[in-house]
Amino acid sequence: MSLYFYLEKGASLDPGAPCLTLDGVSRSYGEVVELAEAVARALRRSGVAPGDKVGILSANDPTAFTCVFGISRAGAVWCPINPRNAAGENAELLDLFDCGTLLFQPAFEDLVRKIAPNLPKLTTLVRLGEGDDFAPGFEDWLGRAADDPSAAATQPDDVVALVGTGGTTGRPKGVMLTDRNLEVMSAITLMSYPFEGRPVYLALAPLTHAAGVLCFPVLARGGEVVIMPKPDVGRFLELIERHRVTHTFLPPTLIYLVLGHETLDTTDLSSLRCFWYGAAPMSTTRLTEALDRIGPMAQLFGQSEAPMMISTMSPAEHRRPDGTVHPGRLSSAGRPSPLVTVAILDDDGNPVPQGERGEICVRGSLVMAGYYRNPEATAEASAHGWHHTGDIGFLDGEGFLHIVDRAKDMVITGGFNVYSAEVEQAVLAHDAVRDCAVIGLPDDKWGERVTAVVQLRPGAELDAGELIAFVKDRVGSVKAPKQIEVWPELPRSTVGKVLKAEIRTTLTTQLEGTP
Repeated sequence: MSLYFYLEKGASLDPGAPCLTLDGVSRSYGEVVELAEAVARALRRSGVAPGDKVGILSANDPTAFTCVFGISRAGAVWCPINPRNAAGENAELLDLFDCGTLLFQPAFEDLVRKIAPNLPKLTTLVRLGEGDDFAPGFEDWLGRAADDPSAAATQPDDVVALVGTGGTTGRPKGVMLTDRNLEVMSAITLMSYPFEGRPVYLALAPLTHAAGVLCFPVLARGGEVVIMPKPDVGRFLELIERHRVTHTFLPPTLIYLVLGHETLDTTDLSSLRCFWYGAAPMSTTRLTEALDRIGPMAQLFGQSEAPMMISTMSPAEHRRPDGTVHPGRLSSAGRPSPLVTVAILDDDGNPVPQGERGEICVRGSLVMAGYYRNPEATAEASAHGWHHTGDIGFLDGEGFLHIVDRAKDMVITGGFNVYSAEVEQAVLAHDAVRDCAVIGLPDDKWGERVTAVVQLRPGAELDAGELIAFVKDRVGSVKAPKQIEVWPELPRSTVGKVLKAEIRTTLTTQLEGTP
């Protein structure tokens, strides 16, 4: 099997069915297969051999996404490059991945021109549009030669994708995902969530990340992928209604914008069967609102190293048998997935008693092959025979997994461990708060003081003392923030995650500069 298999499987169900749709124009499965085959032939003519690395630098786009299957058809390794990254980070990733070929959208030519001269291993550039003096155009590169389109044989443990971890906590690493990893991810997706008939999946989040890999099980069922090239919440709601969308995915930050959009309550969302959320913790208050106003919400928890499906929570699991919301589960990340083993371990690799906190560790065929050209990081992540996620959590009596913090984000104040995610949930329950981040800052008395940086809802005002009292009522005085900062925007990564390291650096610098 290979990534191309998912496309091929969908085409076998009906080659004339819509496969990829943008701005109301659909490409059929047959057309996407034909283009993917042409990309594979062009890659081989360019000297790309099985196992070679091919990067794609593009916003959400049907042609660029089709190239993923062409890369797979040629037996090469797909390297998704996020155009929202800084130029230096993308240059570092392309060099780390040993990319010899880069397919890029014209909109990012300035970025490519800037970094390409310093990447001697990058020998082939292809502009996904008309050619120019810098790189050949896509159609010219494809050519017309009808040489053998047969695929290179792919083995289950062959690496099919190299994914960058991002540089928010140090130098980026390359996660080696195998055919088996993505096959297991797709199987868990199809087992754990509602799928009937041909799904219609709306891709607003970047196809370079979660939104992209979620397409694979959709395509295997012959579904249609409706692609949005840029974020637009109003357009997102419009497309759900127009295309009768059944499945979609957004991180919590964008779901909050959906909940605040003026057209939400007048949009027909009755086609939705599965609205996935993940990639960051979600406020239980907003999740309850989403269940009421949007409908069938479905959680997933994973990471690049164990893609998407470490634990799952279907729409039905959000509710009791009588249909009412099950509040105790909303703060969880669902139950460990059917094909994954999850354990909560202490620092010595020993399981902790049920309900106690420890590091969330994972075993199974979902887990990556390792970090590319980084055996030290691979060994550290796989200590004691488990993949270490870096997340702190516990399993409750029903087997639901609760994530309480990143290990590096835990605040130790007055000798007590305070998990930032728990405090953030309490802060987010306040009507004035749109989003927040809780960190620890140096403090002579407490060692670290719990500090909340908040972003307010439009037009809202906030009294810091009132918010501290509000949180204290919910989590107690030890966990309540000692300091409140109100920022117009929280800094975020290219996939929408709040950059706590950047917040901590900014506030620590301010603190050091205070006389």
